[in-house]
Amino acid sequence: MKTVLCGGCFNKIHEGHVYFLNEAKKLGNFLVVVVANDRLNKKKYGARALPAKKRKANIEKLGIADKVVIGREKHFGKALEDYKPDVIALGFDQSMPVKTKIKVTRIRKLEK
Repeated sequence: MKTVLCGGCFNKIHEGHVYFLNEAKKLGNFLVVVVANDRLNKKKYGARALPAKKRKANIEKLGIADKVVIGREKHFGKALEDYKPDVIALGFDQSMPVKTKIKVTRIRKLEK
């Protein structure tokens, strides 16, 4: 089994998120999505941040991910230890918060 891990805040699900998750899913056959915990879910310009449990439920409703979890507060690397992905999928605007030997694939931006 080839496990892919990706993550994000996912405050307001939009077509770019759906595209990102579908593209990440294509990289393997088991997709783990890590939803940022509430402490790390910072919104700019006063936008409303949804609670992690609600964001997790919204991702689960899409039916794309095989597993959806809420990330830990201080240690992204723990998700790597917990789920041992073969591939990490990053969005076009994301950066890798820790060094790893795991293959990292950047998903290009959805072109309209």
